[in-house]
Amino acid sequence: MGILEAITRKLFKSPDKEYVYDKSPKFLATPSHTTIPEFDIPSDTSTSSSSSSSASSLSSSSTFWRSPTPSFWSPRRYIPTKIRKNISNRQIGVLVCVALTVFVWLVPSPQNWRSRVVDIDVPHLTSPYQVFRPIAQAAKKHPPNPQQWLEHNSNNKFALSSSSSIANAISSYRHVSPKPRAALISLVRNSELDGIMQSMTQLEYHWNRKYQYPWVFFNDEPFSDEFKAATRNLTSSKIYYEVVPKDHWSLPDWIDEGRFMNSLEYLGAIGVGKGWMISYRHMCRWNSGFFYRHPRLAEFDWYWRVEPDVHFFCDIDYDVFRFMRDNRLKYGFNMNILDDARSFPSLWSRTRSFINAHPELIHPEADLDWLLDARNNGDYNNCQFFSNFEVGDLNFFRGKANEKYFDWLDRGGGFYYERFGDAPIHTLSVAMFVPKNEIWFFRDIGYQHDINRHCPPRSAHRCSCEPTPIDENFYRLVPLESPQKKPDDTCIRQFLGGSWLDKKSGWSQDGERMFGGDGYHGYELTGLEG
Repeated sequence: MGILEAITRKLFKSPDKEYVYDKSPKFLATPSHTTIPEFDIPSDTSTSSSSSSSASSLSSSSTFWRSPTPSFWSPRRYIPTKIRKNISNRQIGVLVCVALTVFVWLVPSPQNWRSRVVDIDVPHLTSPYQVFRPIAQAAKKHPPNPQQWLEHNSNNKFALSSSSSIANAISSYRHVSPKPRAALISLVRNSELDGIMQSMTQLEYHWNRKYQYPWVFFNDEPFSDEFKAATRNLTSSKIYYEVVPKDHWSLPDWIDEGRFMNSLEYLGAIGVGKGWMISYRHMCRWNSGFFYRHPRLAEFDWYWRVEPDVHFFCDIDYDVFRFMRDNRLKYGFNMNILDDARSFPSLWSRTRSFINAHPELIHPEADLDWLLDARNNGDYNNCQFFSNFEVGDLNFFRGKANEKYFDWLDRGGGFYYERFGDAPIHTLSVAMFVPKNEIWFFRDIGYQHDINRHCPPRSAHRCSCEPTPIDENFYRLVPLESPQKKPDDTCIRQFLGGSWLDKKSGWSQDGERMFGGDGYHGYELTGLEG
């Protein structure tokens, strides 16, 4: 018998021999098994006083029969008589306490009656949230409002407590949408245990300990007992340990192995990052088109990719997955930077061939303009969403358009004859098949991967990092001195458009470069404004 059931029986099961007295006026006035004596009026009472004596006797008798009026409020008066006979004061008290507890649970506290907004001690801010969105292409009848959502659903509104089971049980009465089917996923080796422990520790502390989303770890070999024990010790959430299927982590049968080996040697010789590593090619291929096909992820609709050896700097006070789902977003990123074009020289030509072969798959509101360089014959400008931080809709990646695009590239051999990366492939796929207003820039989440670091402005109250300008990581992977052609504007500014492209009066890119600048410091907005 559970403890709750035992307490319930204790409170509500009366003993067999216990007699519960009727609390009617008759039984209040007359003890049990007692007879009431008759009242005799003296015969020698004068006629003149008979009426007053009679009235007095009646008054006395009436007072005797009537129970005293309670001088305090009692909930018993509101309980039907039939129930009142079989319930004690203690049981009523317990029921009242339970009712008050449920009431306090369901009704927000007075300070939250207006709206749940993070208090920021910056007087001139008109809104506590900085929303960086691209210019909308087409207005919908009832478009989502992410900024309004943040204002009403932050302050950890959906954080789980120790009584989460009760919250789930009564969520239908609170009109709260169900928790998204989502997971934190990571492709990691046993040898990267220290790195993933760092990433887990920081993300758990800043966010997931409040929301309890499961972790799913993938490896090309079984995880060690040491890895499992160490990671389980870092979270109270459920953890899954999965092995990547062999056919997803091996050379496809249509790849010429000799040509592949030549590619490894060539890319390694010219200094393309990790261009000589066979396992890195498998990893890029798996992250591009196989991760969302894994059977373990079939039960999930959303994912947040987490890499080993990364840093999370900021407290996140809202449910990221609810935010994506409720605002009908398909993809979220944290950095938009330039990639090394030597890794994928044929990627854009193969993408154009795909567009020509399947024009019906391109979304009518797709925007590829920000990815094309007008000064370079309209070729791909090599901008990419830095995919080691990404939050995405698994159903989008499972969709027909993305699957056909990945298969098109995979059959062409670009993952092995060149070094196609998952970042540019995800970027091009999202740009072709998703409206721009369904892509979200997580400017508010401080994050670092290797030399690339991102920190939101005016966030000292919740972040442990120094704010970075919006263009901070633009050419970290492609140094300024590299001969690779660079776009006129930084990648994130081309994505956002609008006033983010405005230049200072009298400034010119060539003029700045003549004096030793990089040509990207003439913007009116830096991204550090309030």
